[in-house]
Amino acid sequence: MKDTILVSSCLIGTPCRYDGDSRKVDWVAALAEEYTLIPVCPEVDGGLPTPRPRAERRGDQVVTEGGKDVTDAYRRGGELAVEQALKSRCKGAILKAKSPSCGKGLIYDGSFSGTLIPGDGVTAALLKEAGIPVFTEEEQEAFFTFLDTFQF
Repeated sequence: MKDTILVSSCLIGTPCRYDGDSRKVDWVAALAEEYTLIPVCPEVDGGLPTPRPRAERRGDQVVTEGGKDVTDAYRRGGELAVEQALKSRCKGAILKAKSPSCGKGLIYDGSFSGTLIPGDGVTAALLKEAGIPVFTEEEQEAFFTFLDTFQF
């Protein structure tokens, strides 16, 4: 049986982003040759449609550009992602950088001005709290170093 890795669905070509698009990343998709990929889209899994209004984190809340609080859907989707990762015994996660759900290390500041601030998206934070190593598609080298040193 192959080891499992949780991945943001948009990174393997699923058109589930807020704008109805995907952000396929070849190196992430290619992992399916050696690993079982567990795709998740926390926003969709949390009950939001595709497409949907753009959203950003403001402190502990996630709000749309129009000011609607969608925190509950983001939290629900994040909790489902953690549940899926634990159930599937995922060795780690590769998530979409800067996303209010999946971003790790840097996220947009909630002003919808393109300003990045230190922080994690809702799902990334929940996965980290659960002890699951989190990477973004921008951390290819770090992810492969992790795979080389991690004892599966």
